[in-house]
Amino acid sequence: MDGRSDNGLSLRQDLHMSATAGPVEAPAKPVEDPAGPLHRGPTPEEIQEPVLENLDRFITGLITVVPPALVVLAGWQLWNRGLHLRDIVLLIALYIPIGLGVTVGFHRLLTHRSFKTSPALRGLFAVLGTMSIEGPVISWVADHRKHHAYSDRLGDPHSPHVDHGGGWKGALRGLAHAHVGWLFDHQQRGSRERFAPDLIADPVVNFVDKTFIFWSLLGLAIPFGLGWLIAGTVAAGLEAMLWAGAVRIFILHHVTYSINSLCHFFGRRRFATDDESHNLSWLAPLSFGEAWHNNHHAFPTSAFHGMTKREVDLSGLTISGLERLGLVWDVQRISPDRQAAKALAD
Repeated sequence: MDGRSDNGLSLRQDLHMSATAGPVEAPAKPVEDPAGPLHRGPTPEEIQEPVLENLDRFITGLITVVPPALVVLAGWQLWNRGLHLRDIVLLIALYIPIGLGVTVGFHRLLTHRSFKTSPALRGLFAVLGTMSIEGPVISWVADHRKHHAYSDRLGDPHSPHVDHGGGWKGALRGLAHAHVGWLFDHQQRGSRERFAPDLIADPVVNFVDKTFIFWSLLGLAIPFGLGWLIAGTVAAGLEAMLWAGAVRIFILHHVTYSINSLCHFFGRRRFATDDESHNLSWLAPLSFGEAWHNNHHAFPTSAFHGMTKREVDLSGLTISGLERLGLVWDVQRISPDRQAAKALAD
C-alpha cells in the first residue's frame, strides 16, 4: 500500500474521516526502528482497550471451536448418508447473501465507503454481515481500517510478517497468528472511537452493532425454521441448522481468515504496494472477489477488486447490478491509466 487513497488524501486521513467532523488528528511521527527503516507505530488511542478480556476470549474460542466440531458431526452424517439435497441448497442459499454482507457490506461499503446507498440497504448489509458471526460490525470495521493504516507493519492487527521470527517456524507462527491467533490477541485491535467514529455516529449501523447477539442467533434460527418448514420435522430443522448454520459459518470464517493469512503470503502481485498483499485466484470465487487482495491494497476505495475480465469479482458484480437498479450510487472505479501507472512489470 502506498499510503494514499484514490482521492488523493492520505489513506490514514481518509479512513479516519467522520461523517460529521474533519479528519482525525495525524498519527505519531515516525520513530527509528533499530531492526529496520523508519515506520509509524500505533499511538495508544488507536488501540482498543480490552473490556472483559477473558470473557471475550472464551466467546471467541467458543465461536472458533464449535463450528469445526459440528463440521466433524456433519462429516459423520455424510458418511452415514444422512445428508439431504435441501441442506446443501440451504447452505448455498444462505452462504451467498451472508457472505456478500461481509464483502459488500462490512468491507467495501462500511470500511472503505466505495459506494453510497440508502439507510435501509446499509442496515440490511450490516445485518447480513453480522449473521456471519465475525464480530460486531463497528469492531470489524475498526480492525480492518487499522489493518490498512499499518499493513504488514507494527500496528497491523493480523499481519503474518510482524514479530513472528524467521525461517519456516516463524512463517508458520505468522500464518497461524494472521489466520486465527489474532482473534485472541487484544494488543493491536483497532479503537472504535479512533477508526470508526462515522459508524458510531450512524444510528442504523450503531443499532445493528449493539444488537449483534440477536442477529447472530437469527442467522442460526433461519436455517432451522426453513428446514422445519420444508420437511415438517424438528430433526430436519436441526439438520438444516447444522449444514446451513454451523458448516456455513465454518466455511465463511476460514475463507475470511484466509484473506488475512494466505493472501499476505502466497499468490501474485499486479501492483506496487509497500505491504505483502497478493492476489490468490483460486480463493476468489469462495471469497466473492476478496482474494484479489493486492488489487485491493493498491486501490483501497475501489468498489471492484477484480480489475480484468479474468479476475471474477462477484461482490463487484453485485455492486454493479445494484447500481443499475438505482439502489447504490457514487460507485468508485479506478481508471485504466491509474492502474497502468501503478502496475508492476511482468
